[in-house]
Amino acid sequence: MEVIVSKEIEQVCPKFVGACLDAKVVNSPYCETLWQEIDALCQQWRQELTTESLKGLTSIAATRHVYKSCGKDPSRYRPASEALIRRILQGKQLYQLNTLVDLVNLASIAYGYSIGGFDADRFSGTTLTLGIGREGEPYEGIGRGMINIQGLPVYRDAQGGVGTPTSDNERTKITDTTSHLVVLINGYDGNEARVCENAEFIQALLRKYAHSDGGSYFIFRP
Repeated sequence: MEVIVSKEIEQVCPKFVGACLDAKVVNSPYCETLWQEIDALCQQWRQELTTESLKGLTSIAATRHVYKSCGKDPSRYRPASEALIRRILQGKQLYQLNTLVDLVNLASIAYGYSIGGFDADRFSGTTLTLGIGREGEPYEGIGRGMINIQGLPVYRDAQGGVGTPTSDNERTKITDTTSHLVVLINGYDGNEARVCENAEFIQALLRKYAHSDGGSYFIFRP
């Protein structure tokens, strides 16, 4: 898979750094030990963060800034990492979907980056391009129906949009039968070391919970 960062993203975030992780996996409906990790981190964040201090985390603050620069209100279309952690801080349970989705969510709340997890066999073509959503561009968010992605950073394959920091697309979502996983980590804060650490954390989770060797990842930028 090749990942291209467009000039329009470079203009609003020249320091952007992303990671693309590719792995063969075995999914499962539920993993109790994974959820023990998730619950432990949820308890930690409830002790250390508030819904206001959350916005100051560099990974989340940088994503919110890019939303504003692209013309999107980050409080109305929240980045997924912020939405997940806010849910935790409000005393709500995270949604339990399947092991791959759950571990991607764990990686997102652990580092604050909005992370897209995809069934790679559902991509059209072998290139993903990160651009900005256009007016009227069709996009079906997972479990959300058609959403307005104008002004949102969006990854597109040969067929159209597949992922934004707010919601991934129904067409390329992870299912119980997903065996080829691609994960995209969005480092709008430009912190390559932390993006790499996040990717390696996901690799470790895949080894523990998805019968995987962890796959491999590469860094991409403008």
